[in-house]
Amino acid sequence: MEFRDDQPTRHEIGSRTYLIAPVEPLDVDGVRTVQVGTALFLVAFVGLLPFYGRLEEDGRTWLLWMCLTGVGLGLLGTEYCKRRRRARAERDRDAHG
Repeated sequence: MEFRDDQPTRHEIGSRTYLIAPVEPLDVDGVRTVQVGTALFLVAFVGLLPFYGRLEEDGRTWLLWMCLTGVGLGLLGTEYCKRRRRARAERDRDAHG
């Protein structure tokens, strides 16, 4: 971990002063974000399974299938983000030496 003493940038717009802190983004490649979303859809799917009968009576079984679709798309999205991260790493490695 690197500690810096960078001060925020000041912007004067009209009568207001805005401070912009030099903060790095937490998740640049999106892999962790997609994985967390996929896990939440999986938890929701498993959590709704015991209520399948009630969901069917109310005509809301689509909730289960929506969660399952979220898991499937999340798995595809995770693979996409991992490939993109690898491609960026290779491009940066080639550009720097």
